[in-house]
Amino acid sequence: MYYIGIDLGTSAVKLLLMDETGGIANIVSRAYPVSFPRPGWSEQAPADWWAAVGDGIPELLAGFDAEQVKGIGAGGQMHGLVVLDKDDAVIRPCIMWNDGRTQKQVDYLNEVIGKDTLSRYTANIAFAGFTAPKLLWLRDNEPENFARIEKIMLPKDYINYKLTGVHGTDYSDASGMLLLDVQHKRWSREMLDLCGVREAQLPKLFESWQPVGTLTADIAKALGLPADVVVCAGAGDNAAAAVGCGAVGGGKCNISLGTSGTVFITSDTFGVDKQNALHSFAHADGGYHLMGCILSAASCNKWWSEEILHTDDYAAEQALIPIDKLGANDVYFLPYLMGERSPHNDPAARGAFVGLRMDTPRAALTQAVLEGVAFAIRDCVEIAKAQGVKITASTLCGGGAKSPLWRKILANVLGIPLTLPQTEQGPGYGGAMLAAVACGAYPDVRSCAESLVRARQTTEPDAALVAKYNARYAVWRKLYPALKTSFAEMEALV
Repeated sequence: MYYIGIDLGTSAVKLLLMDETGGIANIVSRAYPVSFPRPGWSEQAPADWWAAVGDGIPELLAGFDAEQVKGIGAGGQMHGLVVLDKDDAVIRPCIMWNDGRTQKQVDYLNEVIGKDTLSRYTANIAFAGFTAPKLLWLRDNEPENFARIEKIMLPKDYINYKLTGVHGTDYSDASGMLLLDVQHKRWSREMLDLCGVREAQLPKLFESWQPVGTLTADIAKALGLPADVVVCAGAGDNAAAAVGCGAVGGGKCNISLGTSGTVFITSDTFGVDKQNALHSFAHADGGYHLMGCILSAASCNKWWSEEILHTDDYAAEQALIPIDKLGANDVYFLPYLMGERSPHNDPAARGAFVGLRMDTPRAALTQAVLEGVAFAIRDCVEIAKAQGVKITASTLCGGGAKSPLWRKILANVLGIPLTLPQTEQGPGYGGAMLAAVACGAYPDVRSCAESLVRARQTTEPDAALVAKYNARYAVWRKLYPALKTSFAEMEALV
């Protein structure tokens, strides 16, 4: 039997075919564009996602018996606002997770409605990327589009709708909308009223492993699949990646170095970050998790290498960094290229190199980018530690995790061992695992993870290097507060 996992990412969709033993039989990727209509804005056309999925699945199945495909599960980019009209047509491009246009609406929610009130309603405060502030922005700036809304969806839910005709979402993804009462797993009536939407406009709620439906006859024919293929609700990309890495059940941690960076800490019970710097969300295993999210992680390295150095040979650039320079770099980098979420909640934050001298070599800046992202991840870990959460080890996934040097830097900045799973396909693998549970191959998500997820290798920290990075982090963490006012003044001039 086979299961299809869909990783609906920021720049591409990655499709994988998983067999019943957890082996990956095939992988296909399809890229699509991101639009930046104004500085700090980020949009995508849902039609591009669907075209990539519809085009990629037949290629994924080439050479395999499509009749053996039993289920489909998706992990997708979170928070994006997808709005459909009465004919289920997309009203406007999706406002994406890393879009920063909603500062006015975020300030209204956090300062007028109040953070304590929001936390009581949803277990979270407002961040620029969340869905509810985008709805308020749409109501304020595009009232004609707001008036046409019949359904409000998230990106991967749009794909599930195209596959099944069902408007549904799962609790992990819905947690990031600021519309869900996370503790009680139901839509927040108070938040719906605040945003001027009706519950009928929102999708039906499911656990991640629950079937949403089966393929429509037309879609089954177009994709070359049986009509009885089960489509499960799936999960937000970070929850799906955590499943794919085995971070299932309480007391686990998974760190992702993808386009964004996340620290994902699992719990069997509901809890809220008292500092409002970490998100309190439902997990795809039926439990809960705390999550810190930095908006730019591997995307910083991509920007530095491709846009500034004009090379896509990341390994060659990193090879120029002397090993004895680890923990001894005098250049610091703030990775806030798209503003920042955790822990600063500041869309006006910007990237910066600090500490340049006339003799600063190219390699020092490359190293600073890798270290700056690692320090920002540590910011999230420190917030969790302040809540009494113990993080003694973590799994690691995402494109940045492929770099041995970056793994070494991150392990020593955090002072914990980092383990790569044997099958490192993040959200897509987790989506396929959820599909297997939906089809009855496993009784629950935990047993599926225990059966399929295996460790490949672990990067251990070195005590001497940890001490060096502790000193550098102490300097780095003072830079954002020193520049915060200047960032706001820069933003006012845009």
